[in-house]
Amino acid sequence: MEQPRLRQLALTAQRARILALDMVYTAASGHIGGSLSVMDILTTLYFQHMRIDPKDPRLPGRDRLVLSKGHCTPALYALLALRGYFPVEDCKLFRSIHSHYSGHPDMNSVPGVDMSTGSLGQGISAAVGMALSSKLDGADYRVYAVLGDGEIEEGQVWEAAMAAAKYHLDDLCAIVDVNGLQIDGRTADVMPSEPLDRKFAAFGWNVLQIDGHDYAAIEAALVLAERCKDKPTVILAHTVKGKGVSFMEGDPGWHGKAPNKEQYEQAMAELEARLAEMEEM
Repeated sequence: MEQPRLRQLALTAQRARILALDMVYTAASGHIGGSLSVMDILTTLYFQHMRIDPKDPRLPGRDRLVLSKGHCTPALYALLALRGYFPVEDCKLFRSIHSHYSGHPDMNSVPGVDMSTGSLGQGISAAVGMALSSKLDGADYRVYAVLGDGEIEEGQVWEAAMAAAKYHLDDLCAIVDVNGLQIDGRTADVMPSEPLDRKFAAFGWNVLQIDGHDYAAIEAALVLAERCKDKPTVILAHTVKGKGVSFMEGDPGWHGKAPNKEQYEQAMAELEARLAEMEEM
């Protein structure tokens, strides 16, 4: 991918991080840590890779995305708004009782949401169903499922993985946000899931590993996933939870809480300063 596109993706992701932080602070609740870690992956999907049309959110031939780690709506809503699915101003309504921008995505209420999720482990099963439907219908759309590495502890994930391999769903690409943390601490301590690469390979998947904050690596992996035939692909994207905010990075305490006024101001200052630097480059 050429440098101007990489720069534009980075700028978009940084603006989305600012939006996500503002959403969680305004609502006084939400999941900011995992939203910041997955932002670069979702930005690449929505602004570079997926075939979508914000003017026609239900376009039959569009690519689908299932946010299996459904609590990370601050990232999803921020990017859908920036992509043009709804006004950016609507982000102020996040988790408001007067709006439909709830803490977990609702496909019946929010334009651009392809599947309602929230119960961890279930989104990947829905994505398998979508990919199987695409195969049976002879369609050419692709299905992307974004999971958390804590979510991998759910047994249903592996049932879905077996089904995807059995039915040779090469139109399915799962992306695991491997930030090493979940609500109760380090994934290695709560319920060790590594080695994820060997486990997915044993389940019959094509496995790719990347830096989940490297836009060129993300796009290259997505292209390789498209080229893989006869089996599904999983991209293990290694990320930093709370990416972009110094005191949130690598701290599981920021899995699902909102910053206070002082923390918000510090975090916003860091994000805006970084955006200003990037805009001058």
